[in-house]
Formats: sequence, structure tokens, C-alpha cells
Amino acid sequence: MRIRTVDAFTSIPFQGNPAGVLLLDDTARFPEDIWLQQVAAELNLAETAFAHRLPAPADGGGDGDGDRNGDNNWALRWFTPTTEVDMCGHGTLATAHVLHTTGAATGLVRFTTRSGVLVTTAHPDGSFTMDFPTAPLAPVAAPAGLAEALGAEPVSVHDAGDLVGDLVVECRSEQVVRGLTPDFKALAALSGRGVIATAPAEDPTRGYDFASRCFFPGVGIDEDPVTGSAHTALAPFWSARLGRTELTGLQGGARTGLVRTSLHGDRTHLSGHAVTVLDGELLHPYEKNH
Repeated sequence: MRIRTVDAFTSIPFQGNPAGVLLLDDTARFPEDIWLQQVAAELNLAETAFAHRLPAPADGGGDGDGDRNGDNNWALRWFTPTTEVDMCGHGTLATAHVLHTTGAATGLVRFTTRSGVLVTTAHPDGSFTMDFPTAPLAPVAAPAGLAEALGAEPVSVHDAGDLVGDLVVECRSEQVVRGLTPDFKALAALSGRGVIATAPAEDPTRGYDFASRCFFPGVGIDEDPVTGSAHTALAPFWSARLGRTELTGLQGGARTGLVRTSLHGDRTHLSGHAVTVLDGELLHPYEKNH
């Protein structure tokens, strides 16, 4: 069984956010959860994506997008080293990249996930656009201890809803965001999945409109380098402040990547590149008597 590591939201190896990707042979079901979790723990990346092709529609009909036999319909799940997650942008981008670079799919791909059907579209320049649900933002009071745990006083705090499960914390400046050194144990107790720290770009001529870093110690990831799902909250947050529906976000600390966002009401389009950095063989594939 082929197993790959793909750096997402970058075209430069060893930047962006690495995701493991396994394309499974079984078109009927996923292996047992315990095996999926063991593989994700073994890779020890922020997320590992598992996908299998869905059977063609019984009527053999197409959908008008070149998917005449259902070949571009896949089931997709994502696991951190410790748990399954409901939404993962960089894992979706990495999977779409693998499908297209291996010839397993072309054009538009539909992924059936725990967050509904997510559609990805390939572009001639090698980038992909993903159609995700927009996170509903609600202003909230800063939880007690947030400033101490994060290491900075919030300008504002917003709850990004159950699907994302994060707190969006606006900081005073990009410099503050870049300099954060959180207390991860304390931070894990303050939100569902984690905290998105963000600020406007100090110099928008550098090619991005806002900066962010994402901390998810509650699901086993102290810092996620470039988080697609977080941008379903960052897109409406910064679009409202900057007065534009199309923006570019820079995320990361030691590793960085760019996410282009386009806001369409209750849907957010996320775009970026990806590059495969490892391509190997899983020597202990799933066995049905596992």
C-alpha cells in the first residue's frame, strides 16, 4: 500500500503543512478505526488522510462535470496522532494533489466527509480550490486565563462554532502573533479544538492580507503550521474588516504557507498548492482479521 507525505499550501518542499495520504483499495468501507488511528499515530503528522473511491452511481449517470462513471467521488477521513477530526483543509488539499498527480482523478473531485460533501477543483497552474462551509462567528468574552495561556492580550475573541471548534483571537499586530509562546497545557482547557491567533499583515505588499498561527493542544497538535479549516473562520473575520471577499492569509511559525480565500456566503473557497515530499510503501497494511 502506497503512503505519501504531502506538504500542503506551498509549492516549496519542507514548507506548508505536511499531511499523510493513503488511498485505500476497498471501495465499500474504511478499515477499522483502530487501524486508521495507529497509522496516523505512526506517521505522527498533524493529520493523516484516508480516502477510498466510492462506487459509481447505480444508474451510471454523470454529473455534468466529466464524472460520467463516478470515478471522481471519494470518501475521506482525517486523523491526528490521537483522534479523528471533523474537518481538515490541508489533508483535503493533499489528497486532491495525490489523486491528480497519480492519475486517479481529474478535474473536479467530490469528497464525502464528516463535514458533508467537499468539492475540490484542479487548476492548470497546479493549484487546487476547495469548497468548504463557512464557520459562523460569534463575538464572545475572553475566557479567564486566555491572555496568560496565549501570552498576549486579545483585542477581540470570536467563537467559530461547533464544526471548527476554535476560538479566533485577534491580536494587536502581526509581530505579536509571530512572537507567541503559548502555555499549551493551559490553552488546551480553554476551547474545543484550539485557538487561532491572528492579526492584519504589517505590510500587505508582501503578498498577504493577514497572518495567523493555530494551536490545537487539545487534539494532540501544539501548533499546526497551515490550517485550511481555520481559514473558513479567518475568511469572514478579515473580509468584514478589510471590505474584500478575496484575501490571502499567511500562517505559520517555523513553517509557513499561503491560503487564498474567497468568501461566498455560507461557503468559503480555499486555494493553494501542494508538493509530494515522500512516497513509500506501508509494509503492514490493514488485514480484515486485524
